[in-house]
Amino acid sequence: MIRHPRFTSLRPVLRLALLACMPLAVHYPAAAAGDTTPVNTFIGTQDEGNTFPGASAPFGMIQVGPIAGHYAGYRYSDKLIRGFGHSFLSGAGCWEQGGQLSVLPVTGTIGPGGDFDTARKDTFDHQRYAAGYTHADEVGQAGYYKVKLTSYGGITAEATALTRAAAERYTYASGTTTGHVLLNVAQANERHSVIGSEVRVIDDRSVEGKIVTRSFCGGAKYTTWFRMVFDQPIKARGVWDDRGGWPGASGPSQQGEAKPHGVWLTFDLKNGQAVTAVSAISHVDAQGARINLNAEGMADGRLMTFDAMKAKAQANWQRELKSVRIEGGSTDERTVFYTALYHALLQPLTGNDADGRYRGYDDAIHTAKGWTYYEFFSLWDTYRAQNQLLALLRPERASDIATSVLKIREHGGWLPRWGYANFETNIMTGDPVTPFLVDLWRFGALKGREAEAYAALRENAFGIPAHGIRPQGRSGNPNYLKQGFVQYDSSFVSKGMDTDPHHGASATLEYALADGALAEMAKALGHADDAQVLSQRALNWRKIWDANAVDQASGQRGFPRPRLADGSWFADVGSGFDPRGDHGFHEGTAWQYQWLAQQDVPGLAAAMGGAQQALGRLDQFFDYEAVRADPNAVRKSWVVGPYSYYAQFRYNPNNEPDLHAPWMYTLMGQPWKTTTVLRGAETLFTNGPGGVTGNDDLGTMSAWYLFSALGIYPDMPGSGRFLLHAPRFAHAEIDLPQGRTLRIEAPGAKPGQSRFVKSVRYGERAVERVWVDWEQLQSGGALKYQLAPQPDTKGWGTRARDLPRPPAGIAP
Repeated sequence: MIRHPRFTSLRPVLRLALLACMPLAVHYPAAAAGDTTPVNTFIGTQDEGNTFPGASAPFGMIQVGPIAGHYAGYRYSDKLIRGFGHSFLSGAGCWEQGGQLSVLPVTGTIGPGGDFDTARKDTFDHQRYAAGYTHADEVGQAGYYKVKLTSYGGITAEATALTRAAAERYTYASGTTTGHVLLNVAQANERHSVIGSEVRVIDDRSVEGKIVTRSFCGGAKYTTWFRMVFDQPIKARGVWDDRGGWPGASGPSQQGEAKPHGVWLTFDLKNGQAVTAVSAISHVDAQGARINLNAEGMADGRLMTFDAMKAKAQANWQRELKSVRIEGGSTDERTVFYTALYHALLQPLTGNDADGRYRGYDDAIHTAKGWTYYEFFSLWDTYRAQNQLLALLRPERASDIATSVLKIREHGGWLPRWGYANFETNIMTGDPVTPFLVDLWRFGALKGREAEAYAALRENAFGIPAHGIRPQGRSGNPNYLKQGFVQYDSSFVSKGMDTDPHHGASATLEYALADGALAEMAKALGHADDAQVLSQRALNWRKIWDANAVDQASGQRGFPRPRLADGSWFADVGSGFDPRGDHGFHEGTAWQYQWLAQQDVPGLAAAMGGAQQALGRLDQFFDYEAVRADPNAVRKSWVVGPYSYYAQFRYNPNNEPDLHAPWMYTLMGQPWKTTTVLRGAETLFTNGPGGVTGNDDLGTMSAWYLFSALGIYPDMPGSGRFLLHAPRFAHAEIDLPQGRTLRIEAPGAKPGQSRFVKSVRYGERAVERVWVDWEQLQSGGALKYQLAPQPDTKGWGTRARDLPRPPAGIAP
């Protein structure tokens, strides 16, 4: 999740107003009969879920979907479609994200005084020519999107996509003799600024160009090259710029920042009402876009038909989705599950062209031989759930993802935090790349590259990047390495929107967690001295724990608290320190961040006054009794607004810092309460546009839901542990490498009903501890849960010996 300035000031009164709003009237097609893996791509397109409904392949380079009035591209309640863009991220919270090469089919006259008046320079503004549309016939499936535009006589627009090429089909109303297609290269998603563009009609069927954008919360510039080929000849064409339109012009034409720019293409519809375009993009060069289109947009030397590409795209998705099979649940519940799986498999994006070339973080061209280079890494989000899901479901991709991250360090000089295209954005704080890569090491995705990975991670953990390169790494390290905490300094100079001292308390917690993970890797690789140092640094969360900090409203005492560079505690002028306040914590409060110490759960419990007091605080945090009585109480008890980060003391299911908090019950010996909380949280995931909690953050929230529903959840990064809880569905199967299958069996489990773990078996052996290891999951076989309608408060998972212990070296 990334802070969006328009929403950071949401407060309880506004959140109550949001709750009072009537739910959005929604129409979407029912799942086809016999569809066992239904996907509804409109889930998350409202209430700042920021997903997109358009077509994409799994981990695809190109995505084609509608651009409306929202900064993420499309919001279900928007009334107009400005065009169909060719680059989208799923669930990101930052502005400036995609929509490049906006294409819209239209009708009417183009010329001086025409419907599109070429004598006026504003005639080709996409807000002016945007089309109305209806949800009635709108379709959003895995690999396919369709919508009926109600403007321009009624035009049906369809899109489908493979990894590096996509197709659009525009079917004009019966009787229409002439149709136009507008290619707008100067406008993209709302707030995504195009700072330069070039376009040229190459011949009577193809157009090429490039678009330079400044992206992602004021990030760096990068270039997208494109090629688009049509299935029928272009009858007429023209170029528009900041002076108006130029009929008959083909270009090449160039324009600078914020200058209107594009081409219109006119087609004779006498031979059919549909015009199909096949397109490809590249972040390398124009030749890369051509190579990608030839590789994936052609068949037997001819342009691939729309229906052929659609069939291939949907077959690809079926193979992906059917690798996880569940039994039970209604159509809506199955749709929520498989849409979550769909969203989790969209990112990161394929970065290399079909010939293997990719643009590195040094802006040079490199080649991936025998592997796939990936880009767009939202590590602050994905290290918590989506990374582990991909390692479990797609180990070969996870290995290539790990290689890609190391290549970023090789080419760019440092490991990434939030890598966008081929540059570091410096968005978010903490040290997410360490738990991300350490987990991939633990899962076997770094075989043969362990030494390289450790060297990169050690460099990051013990130093800071040179001032002259873009990444800022652990910018709080100078003070952290000296005093054990990141100082709170809101005026600290940043290389981007965020930097760690701006959120010193939460950065300290993130650093300590990362150090605990890296200590495990150091020990396993034989770096004993490093392991000892890192293990002690994993306890640095205690350096910002103020035993005397009081939450006045609740009376709770003891919270993480920001410290200044001189070691003193931060206190707001005139009011002191408020654990619900916004100082020192990134997108959260001390209440939410207090649980970010999975490496030292016994120590955390002791800091709260003991296990029983810590469990009582968890009850208060989750409003446990209300949720136990009615799972739907979470819509009132918990944080509601997607950007309501501050003035909060309850669980925030819309953001990442406390995603793991439900399992703190398990780690403290009350696993049944984890199940109760999860069943409540799952009510927030629904089969509708508002059916994702907060930004989906490149599949993170979706991955969290999948783990919750399946009955396993990743524990402390680097531990290889997956914590156990009651599954949502009675039976699930997960395909593993080498033909193995993991079966998760929970007879009696029913969505919407709470059942609690009575016992667990893996194969024929009882599992008394509350976790299984990575190696056990990878071996396949049956993970069997015996469930009961009531919890046994002295049964499974309640004994101290059944709980994980902190690694050796981390003091109790």
